[in-house]
Amino acid sequence: MKKLKFLQDLKRVYELIKERTERINSLYSLIDNDKQKEYKLLKNALKICALEPTKQNKIAILSRIINLREDMVITALEQSGKTKEDIEKALFALYDETAKFHIKCHKELLEQIEKEQLLNPFYRTLINGVHEIGIALTAWQPKWTKHIINTINPMLLNEFKDDKNIVKFLEDNALFDVNSDGSLADRSYSVLIKDNEGYKSVSYAAAFWQDVEKTAKIITELTKQLQTQNDDIYDTKESYILYLLTLKNALLTKENAKLIAAWQDVDRAWMNIKTPIQIGHMFEYYEDHYKKAVALEWDIRLSNPENLSDDKTQSRILKMYDELFLKAGGKREFYEKSVKNINKSLLFISRPMLYYAAQFNGLFSAQVVPNDEFVSGECGKKIFAYPDNVLESIRAKPFMKISNEVFGAKFLRNERELIFKKPDIWHQIYKITTIGHEFGHILWMDEDTESMMNKSGVFKNIEEFKATSGGLRAFFGDLDDALLPYVVHDVIKRSIGLIACMKTAEIEPYYCEALIHLAALFESGVLSFGEKLEICTDAKTYANLLEWYDNTYFDLAKHYLAKKDAKEFLDRFAIKDENVYMPVDKSIKRFVTYYWELHQAIGRDVDTSDSRENWI
Repeated sequence: MKKLKFLQDLKRVYELIKERTERINSLYSLIDNDKQKEYKLLKNALKICALEPTKQNKIAILSRIINLREDMVITALEQSGKTKEDIEKALFALYDETAKFHIKCHKELLEQIEKEQLLNPFYRTLINGVHEIGIALTAWQPKWTKHIINTINPMLLNEFKDDKNIVKFLEDNALFDVNSDGSLADRSYSVLIKDNEGYKSVSYAAAFWQDVEKTAKIITELTKQLQTQNDDIYDTKESYILYLLTLKNALLTKENAKLIAAWQDVDRAWMNIKTPIQIGHMFEYYEDHYKKAVALEWDIRLSNPENLSDDKTQSRILKMYDELFLKAGGKREFYEKSVKNINKSLLFISRPMLYYAAQFNGLFSAQVVPNDEFVSGECGKKIFAYPDNVLESIRAKPFMKISNEVFGAKFLRNERELIFKKPDIWHQIYKITTIGHEFGHILWMDEDTESMMNKSGVFKNIEEFKATSGGLRAFFGDLDDALLPYVVHDVIKRSIGLIACMKTAEIEPYYCEALIHLAALFESGVLSFGEKLEICTDAKTYANLLEWYDNTYFDLAKHYLAKKDAKEFLDRFAIKDENVYMPVDKSIKRFVTYYWELHQAIGRDVDTSDSRENWI
């Protein structure tokens, strides 16, 4: 009976999260309604940025607050003539406003859970403790960003001129974190400090001691509280406590040589927790392109009690991998290790319940973690997918003029029918493109693949393409003709949309991925560009596209097996031009330039020819 009651409570909490998401998404109505009490939030944010209350600026601010994206705000600030220093100051102030708003929403959710006495005392204590840790990490995040992203990294670029030189300098001077065997790790839990003697590497604990100490004290208090409670549902109390204590130990570790091992222990302890209430900690390093300092992620993901598996996508991935591996020249033991990782992987169809710090600069549409291949070899991985959240977010956004200008009415009509009228098909496409992407990350990876392929510092800039194309290639090899047009439309829409993120540093890997997909779409004839974008989806272009992915993914697989520098593959499609990546192909470059300039001009304009109200 207790377990049944707990599952009912989980469903109720899942519904409360949905209601909170809908309330947050509804803030887009402030664009045309300044009488709502919530307008004060938008008015204050506009004032902070010294932006006029035009519809375009309102869209930009609301995109920051609702979707946690900075790109539109940056464009608005640049076009209003703000200096670089003014823009940085405004972005930090907006981070604070956004964090305060979402933390208030989190607190209201926690109060409702307490009021209804949902879950049980153990899990209420746990999630309230995670909330307190999240508040501390949220205060730490701007210091992390100011030091690494706004200070040290510009100094490195000014001194060494390009990514490859920076990575070589860091490697030659032993400034990367190392694995327990002394080999280079693929990420860092340390930062660079520059003094009169040059650069040195210090742990997070040494660089941000006050923030680390405060976080550690909260963790200590939480573990004490959990000791007095009982997990009589999943019997996972000791696993949660061990995880939190291991996390505290890793945060407090000051010796650089011990950092990776300490965080590997965190990942191992975390992998033993398999309940629907999943804590997310520091996994990814997208913001820091040089030293790969791991960002301050912190959240709770709540699994949907009614949707816990996706066997079809997994079986497609395994079938494709089996077909290609030996053909690509891989060794059998490597293959068996990867398959074992996939089979041990746990899939959580979830909603973001609580999120903090780095998450206030963007939430994931899905994620596969841990990234550490030593740990994954022992324990597997967890895959998190957020389809309900993603679909609700897409539905809530206003229709934009640039979409109508670029894609045309027919393409958008098909897209909107899918989003608003065919949710079952949309969820199938999400599984192919997004969950397939996360499974795709697992393939072709050995313990040292990332560090070996990252000699030029651009591994992530092909890894995201490897992941998505793996999911696509698996689908193309087990083709459902009825879904093919939807999948191709999704690739078109996402690849073109990501051009808007050309200058958003933390999204650079996805932007580079988009440039490679654009090569597929243009070379196959699906897309062409004269004065306007032309979209041709017929039997011939589909066949060309499938052949392109077949050949290119196979080439990429061999590149991974040989552990070649990622830049060699990326250079086939995109190279840096004035510090941003641009397509090698001149016709694609012309289109990318056209879209970027159009995005600057009308990227924040609402489409008045149609509205979401016509589709709801």
